Amino acid sequence: MNAAETSGKTESGEFDDLPDDTPVDSSVVYPSYKSFDEFIDVTRLRSLDGYLTQKIKRRMQSQEDLKFYTGPYKLNGDVPDRPGSRMIYLAYSEKPDSYFDLDRTELWHPTVHAAEFSLLMDFIKTLPFAATGRMLIMYDNVARQVPAHRDHIETELCHEFLWFRTNIKKPFFMLNQKTGEKKYVEGYSAWFDSVNQFHGSDAYDGLSFSIRVDGKFTDEFRDSIPKPEFNLASTPSYWAALEG
Repeated sequence: MNAAETSGKTESGEFDDLPDDTPVDSSVVYPSYKSFDEFIDVTRLRSLDGYLTQKIKRRMQSQEDLKFYTGPYKLNGDVPDRPGSRMIYLAYSEKPDSYFDLDRTELWHPTVHAAEFSLLMDFIKTLPFAATGRMLIMYDNVARQVPAHRDHIETELCHEFLWFRTNIKKPFFMLNQKTGEKKYVEGYSAWFDSVNQFHGSDAYDGLSFSIRVDGKFTDEFRDSIPKPEFNLASTPSYWAALEG
């Protein structure tokens, strides 16, 4: 165990001081996620697979895309926070990068890459967002893991976002850090608690990719989401537990 693990201080200087026994509603079970497959047009999403595969392969030839950053809150402080997978930003912020601005939709604007992925942008418009913030494609063509990490440690903050994919190749999982149990996303989409549990990806031999869109859900959709009385970050897992 290194000094960062014993002190709770991460390599970036942030402190991961969220206890493993942070209270959540008794119905919540980790690892877990809420599938959105019932709320989105999965057929249309799957039809984009060849389109996205071709465009990502073309971009891979230049290797100019930014490396994916896990953030400071890794389960294992010894693994790299930039494991090698790449990102294509479809939106940029007027301000310097801040995780807590991902859903400040007024700050975000389409990048030049958004026009390159116009069919994907058209699909994103069909998702249950009133407005979108950060949007990015994450991809890798090398068999390497994305280390288990959490996005932040603010338990009363629940970001409204959707993780989705056009095929089921990417072995993306939620992790119960206390038991070591992994739960892999089985379908094409997921909204998940990114605070009280960790998430990451196993290595896949070949090209795999996924998309994440942050923003603000429509009022109608938000009103349909059951919410716990405390620990709002656990909302996706709370919803999944009620339907399980």
